[in-house]
Amino acid sequence: MQVTSVRRRMLRTTVSLTELGMGAAQLGNLGRAITDEEAAATIDAAWDAGIRYFDTAPHYGLGLSERRLGHALSTRPRDEFVLSTKVGRLLVPSGNPEGAMDDQNFVVPATVRRQWDFRRDGIRRSVFESLDRLGLDRIDIAYLHDPDEHGEAAHAEAIPALIELRDEGVVRAVGAGMNQSAMPAEFVRRHDIDVIMLAGRYTLLEQGALDELLPLAEERGVGIVAAAVYNSGLLATARPAANSSYDYAQAPSEAIARANRLADVCEEFGITLPEAAIAFPHRHPAVVSVVVGTRTAEQVAETVRRYTARIPEEFWTALVERGLVRSV
Repeated sequence: MQVTSVRRRMLRTTVSLTELGMGAAQLGNLGRAITDEEAAATIDAAWDAGIRYFDTAPHYGLGLSERRLGHALSTRPRDEFVLSTKVGRLLVPSGNPEGAMDDQNFVVPATVRRQWDFRRDGIRRSVFESLDRLGLDRIDIAYLHDPDEHGEAAHAEAIPALIELRDEGVVRAVGAGMNQSAMPAEFVRRHDIDVIMLAGRYTLLEQGALDELLPLAEERGVGIVAAAVYNSGLLATARPAANSSYDYAQAPSEAIARANRLADVCEEFGITLPEAAIAFPHRHPAVVSVVVGTRTAEQVAETVRRYTARIPEEFWTALVERGLVRSV
């Protein structure tokens, strides 16, 4: 399916993202293994659908996602796509016996292990090693990856190192990717960054990022990439199941009940919960893209269909009036 209506939004740099991006964690064999051919077919489907923003990380499959994504994009015009990866976890020899497997839910051999490193030298090493795995000459966006427990090093060395790489032209835009909004807000306040990837904290289910991060990002011209918009599964189906996941664990009963109330309103307006989940973040002026993880070409097609669904303005008004979402 060729879709030419995946619109683009611009960061304050020259980087222009499609409003819908493809998350490539599952190409690193997240949860279960897929073949190289299946991974390539997924990327091809995203490209054919008009998606031009792809996100990966060394963490995803101990480099496998980066290698697969770089290989599949190697035949595409370099200036037509935007690729982001992440820093903060180096891949170093593991010393594991032959046959040992990764212990972080990626079905890959554990020939290397992740090592936290937010020092300047570690950040630079991470970027250049990612370039080697990707087979590219530049990275469009480099995010600090989950620096929650490394705040001092992130402020003192990691973000300055990324800005240095941006000044050198090795990367085009810099920021952080996290599952919280407080520390990213501090990054926006204190540093000359371009973009934040915010996972799960500005969704149809919860809007805590409206307290500080999103107004600050809008004021400073920092783009927000919304990820985990299904809250790791709770909003991924028309009706949440009793065993739905939320933040990578069993969803609490109150979250499931809230998702069901959202689904009630969706049904009133003839739309689905996942369609609304993809559309919601785009309504904030600071949000430049929504990234959705996909494993198969069929999932890509379904994601694009959800993105292109028409949602009446009255639906959003109803959600605000019923106290189910906060007004922007």
